[in-house]
Amino acid sequence: RTSFTSPYNVSLLWDARWTPVQATLTTAKLFVLAALLALVLSLLLGLARLSSHKWLSWAALLVGEAGRGVSLVVQLFWIFFVLPLFGVTLSATSAAVLALGVCFGAYGSEIVRASLLAIPRGQREAAEALGLSRLRVLALVELPQAFVIMLPPLGNFLVLILKSTSVTALITVPELAFTASALNSNYGANIAVFGYVLFAYYVIARFVLWGRHRLVVG
Repeated sequence: RTSFTSPYNVSLLWDARWTPVQATLTTAKLFVLAALLALVLSLLLGLARLSSHKWLSWAALLVGEAGRGVSLVVQLFWIFFVLPLFGVTLSATSAAVLALGVCFGAYGSEIVRASLLAIPRGQREAAEALGLSRLRVLALVELPQAFVIMLPPLGNFLVLILKSTSVTALITVPELAFTASALNSNYGANIAVFGYVLFAYYVIARFVLWGRHRLVVG
C-alpha cells in the first residue's frame, strides 16, 4: 500500500474530497430519520406499557424486550436479508432506519415509562376529579412534566443512535464508516480519512447535545 505521504495518494484523496462530505450528509439523514422513528416508537411503547388494557401492555412489553434483547446487527440483517424471503424488500437505507428505529425505540420506551411513573399519582387524580378525560390528563398534565424529566437522558439517547449509524455499513449504506473504509482501502490515507470521520461524528454529537441543552434551559 502506498504511504499516506505519497503525493500521488494525496492528489487522489483530494480529488475525492467531496465523497466524505456526501457521506456525512447521508449519516445525518440516517440519524434524523432513525431518531424520529425511535422517538415515536418510544412514546407509543412507553404509553402502551402503562395502559390499563393488559393485552396492550403485554404486547408493548414483548416488543420492547425483543428490541432490547436482540442485537442491532441481527435486527439489521433480518430486516435487510430475511424479510425479502417473505416478499418485503427494503432499500439499504430504509432497512437501516427501520432497524435503528425499532432497536432504540425499545430502549427509549423505558425512558418514557419511567418519566411518566415519576409524576405523582395525585396530580392525575386531581385532574380527573376536575372532570378531565384520561386523554386530556395525559396530554395536558402528565406528558408536559414527563418531557422535562426525559430531557437529560434524551441527549445521550440520541448520541447513541448517531454512533450506531456506523453499524449500517454492514449492509453497504454509504454513510461515514462505510465510506471511510472504502477510501482507506483505495488510498491508504488512514490519518486523513479517519481523522475526518472522528471530527464529523464529534461535531454532529455536540450539535445534538447543544440542542438538548437549549431545550433544558428554555
